Formats: sequence, structure tokens, C-alpha cells
Amino acid sequence: MGVVEPGAAFLPHPFVKSLSLEIHRARLGRGNLPKTNRVVWWKRTRAMDARTNIKARLPSRHVTEGPERAPHRSYLYAMGLTTQQIHQPFVGVASCWNEAAPCNIALMRQAQAVKKGVAAGGGTPREFCTITVTDGIAMGHDGMRSSLPSRECIADSVELTVRGHAYDALVGLAGCDKSLPGMMMAMVRLNVPSIFIYGGSILPGSFRGQPVTVQDMFEAVGKHSVGEMSDADLDEIERVACPSAGACGAQFTANTMATVSEAIGLALPYSAGAPAPYEIRDSFCAAAGEKVVELIALNLRPRDIVTRKSLENAAAVVAASGGSTNAALHLPAIANECGIKFNLFDVAEIFKKTPYVADLKPGGRYVAKDMFEVGGIPLLMKTLLDNGYLHGDCMTVTGRTIAENLKSVKWNPHQDVVRSADKPITVTGGVVGLKGNLAPEGAIVKVAGMSKLKFTGPARCFDREEDAFESVQKRTYREGEVIVIRYEGPRGGPGMREMLSTTAALTGQGMGGKVALITDGRFSGATRGFCIGHVGPEAAVGGPIGLLKDGDVIDIDAEAGRLDVELSATDLAARRAGWEPRASMYTSGTLWKYAQTVGPAEKGAVTHPGGKAEVLSYAEI
Repeated sequence: MGVVEPGAAFLPHPFVKSLSLEIHRARLGRGNLPKTNRVVWWKRTRAMDARTNIKARLPSRHVTEGPERAPHRSYLYAMGLTTQQIHQPFVGVASCWNEAAPCNIALMRQAQAVKKGVAAGGGTPREFCTITVTDGIAMGHDGMRSSLPSRECIADSVELTVRGHAYDALVGLAGCDKSLPGMMMAMVRLNVPSIFIYGGSILPGSFRGQPVTVQDMFEAVGKHSVGEMSDADLDEIERVACPSAGACGAQFTANTMATVSEAIGLALPYSAGAPAPYEIRDSFCAAAGEKVVELIALNLRPRDIVTRKSLENAAAVVAASGGSTNAALHLPAIANECGIKFNLFDVAEIFKKTPYVADLKPGGRYVAKDMFEVGGIPLLMKTLLDNGYLHGDCMTVTGRTIAENLKSVKWNPHQDVVRSADKPITVTGGVVGLKGNLAPEGAIVKVAGMSKLKFTGPARCFDREEDAFESVQKRTYREGEVIVIRYEGPRGGPGMREMLSTTAALTGQGMGGKVALITDGRFSGATRGFCIGHVGPEAAVGGPIGLLKDGDVIDIDAEAGRLDVELSATDLAARRAGWEPRASMYTSGTLWKYAQTVGPAEKGAVTHPGGKAEVLSYAEI
């Protein structure tokens, strides 16, 4: 088997050699195991019974072994499985494929490559799909209420499928914002050997010779509203902004969580950086399929990998890459599945002390494709590790530690996408946590690319995003104001909508640095400007943001990490005494059910107690 796969030729030397060697090692399982485990690998590849006798401890034994399971096996024979395949480990291949958006469209093809890898490794792949709600399509209307709840639905549906059919391992493919954390949550919840695969980013578009992303599309709406872009221009740019399959190309939420997948140890090195159209993605998928069968033999599970230290590594790469504020929601949710306390303030502590080094959009100049082609996520992680910002002893799905994975990674001096961590763009991370009398449970702001980190102004309050967007479109707001959008939190929304349509319109109008915006909802990773999200407690439960009135003076200080309103504790208490909860329009169905169980943004907006309340994990049945 050649080590340079089709599609690798575009990569600059010596990255080609390094990348191809990583794929080669992952597929062959050689040179990448701790010495104590190499005998295990040798025995498993030398004898068939090393693949089959292992069933005695795997969940699938409840479906395939013994005379009482003859009816179950008859179903498996009906699908064309052989006796050997039935008695091998069963690997669930979970895909978030759908035809909703380009981020998901390539996942089914990639799943086929995973299945080939599983079969080559001696496992039996069982493919299934789950949902995805794509934020770019759901953005700016009622559909966005479905976005964050879809994360829980993805995790729940993968859990139910794996539990119901007794699969022994999981390879999960995801391509859009909530599907990435949702799939990783399912992995650590089930705690069977698992590998995460990102479907890859979209290629940048080109508008009259200039590279563009979907961020430019949302900002074009603002330009159009003030007459800076004609109908014809808007029509032209919307036809070229998204030229391929793949998730939004800059360091928005999808690419942020893809970066997390490598840093947290659940994805193979380099795999999360390759754009969706590149054929090399199939090599990563096949390698993951083979490797997960090896993980079954080694009994290396997600909770061996996702630890407090690896969560800190994940937070560090978010800060260093100027990633999405949504990571401060998703990392606590992943931690919850493991039973680890890791809330917004823990994430913010890592953000505070990690330098911002990757010059990526929306605050910077480059997109995910550019970083991949100069060295990928391992290049970013290498400079963080060398300068003391990562824990190198964390285990990964390669069977090696972070430090071992990065040992052969060389710094690429012929690029300016990623700075050395000792010569950062800014010494403070690209994302900052805030706290104050307006946010006792915290808030979050992306400061990557911002020069002004303080803002004081009078509040202009709206109780839903549509009203704020209308005000922006009609320009009924004023320069210097702090736009407040509330009752958009996890429970109050319900669903904690993103405010990209509003923030992008402000930027398109040239007002991104002249007003601020705070919300108990969320922001897209594409948001830029002085925009503070996740303000907690949310308005729906009587948080201070729900007590604000037009004209109240709000102080934002991202340097000191403060978010305050110029009201005394007595003033706030008096207003709270007269406050009444707003009636929800969502009194039935999924959104009602979500609102009954969802917790605060500070702890990840999760809907169940997590690993700390677990008596028996699925992997132990």
C-alpha cells in the first residue's frame, strides 16, 4: 500500500511525508502503540480467535452469542452477513448525513470508507444515520430554536441506536456545528472504543477575485440594507460564496469543534483539518475504521482519553485559534458526560492564559484549508505544547499521548497562518470569560481581531431577536448603545438561538465597533464585534439581564473580565420583586420538553445529570 494517497499532492513538503506517515501508521497499527501493547496487536493480527474470543466481554455478545440468540442471528443473515462477520466485534458507523446543507452532504461517502477500514481491521461495520440541524439554514428565524436541542437529540439517538443493537464500538462522522459536540458527547456517554471524524470544511468562495465565506454573506445583508450593495451584487455573491461540500470554512463553530476533536484526543492527527472535497479524507476515514477495531482489542475507551487535562487542552486550542464562543457551551457538556466538573469559568481560566496565535477568520485572514495546508491542527498544537500551554501526557485514539503524536511535527517557518506561541498575535486568548452583577453565572466574548476591549453605553432592550434585527434593518438604534437581546436563553428561547443575522447586519452597516450587543442567547462562530453571549442567569429564570430597562448604563471590560450594569444591589432587588416570568409560546413538543430539562449555559445547557450520576455505563453491560 502506498503511503501517499490521492489528493495529497497539493500539500507542501515536508507536510506530505509527515501526514502520509501518520495515515500509514494509523492504518497498519505499527509504531504507534505503547510498547506494552504491541504484543496484543501482534497476537490479534496473527490469529482469528484473537478477533472472536474477545466477544465474551463485548456488548454485542447479547445479540450474537449462544443458542438463545438464533432469532437475532437470523436477522443478521438476512442482511447478508457471514458467520465470521456475525461473531466479530460490531462497530457502529454513525453519520450525520443529510441534504440540509453542504456541511453534511459528503458524510455518507466518507462513511463507506470507514466501513472498509473496519472490515479490513477485523470488525463488522453497521452504518446508521442521525439528524443534523444546520445553523446556516436555521439562522435568523424560528428554526434556530432547534439548533442547540439537536445536540442533545444527536447524542441521545446515537446512544439509543448503539444500546438497542448492542454495538461494541463507534466511529462518528459529523459536519455541522452541533453535530460535532453531539457525536463526541455520545462517545463519552457510551464509553465504548470510539473515534471521531469531521466531515471537513468547505473551500472558500471567490467574489470578484476576493476570497469569501458565508460570513461575508450575512454581512452582505447589512451592506444591502444601507445601500452599499445592490440587488445584483447580492445575487452574484450568494452564488459563489459556498463552492463545495463542507462546513463553514473559517474558525466558526464547526471548525472550532473540529480542532477540539484532535486536541481532546478523539480524532486522528491531521484528520480534522482536511477540507471535505479532498480525497485524502477517505484515507483518514479508512484509517479510523481500522484503528477503532484495534481500540476494542486494547479496551481503550473515551473516558480514558477525555479527562480534565484533555478538556483543558481543548479549551487552549479554542483560545489559540480565536475559535467560537460556543466551545464554552460544548466543552462543559462533554465534561458532563464523563462526570467531570468543567464549567464556563473553568473554560474561561484556560482562555485567559492562552495566547492567540492562529490568524483565522472571522477575526483574522485565513480559513481552515489554509491552516491544513501549512501543517494542520498538529502545527498549532505543537507550538502550544512546546511553550507549555498543553498537557502532553494525555492519551489519544492513536494509542499514543499528545506529546508522542506531536514528536515528529516540525515547525513550518514558511507560513504566517499560525504564529509561534512565544510570538503570538495577542498574549490573551481569542475568547474571554466575563462576570459581574449583570452576569453572576458568567458570559463569554470573542476578542480575536478586536482592538477595543472596553465599552460603556446605554441599554436598548429587546425581548426577542426578530425585534432587534428589525431595529438594525431600519436603523432605529443609535451609535454608542448596548443592544440587549434577552429571553433567548436555553430555557427561555427555548433553544438558545444564535444572533448572527443581527450581529452580521451591524457589521455590514459599519457599526460593528460602534455598538455592543449582549444576550442570554448565543453567537455564531462567525460573529465579530463587541458581542457578549451566554449571559447567565438567563432572563427566563429572573436573571439580571431580564431586569434591564432602556437607558440603563452597561459597562463591558474584556480586559478585566467584567460585565456590569450601573445599578445597585438594592435597585436590582426592587426590580426583581416586580418581575414576572414570561409565558412561553412553546407549550408542547420537543421544544417544550427541552425547556423542562435544560440547565444553565454556565454548565453547558445539558439535559441530564451525566456521568456523575451513572451507576453502570453502557460499555459494562
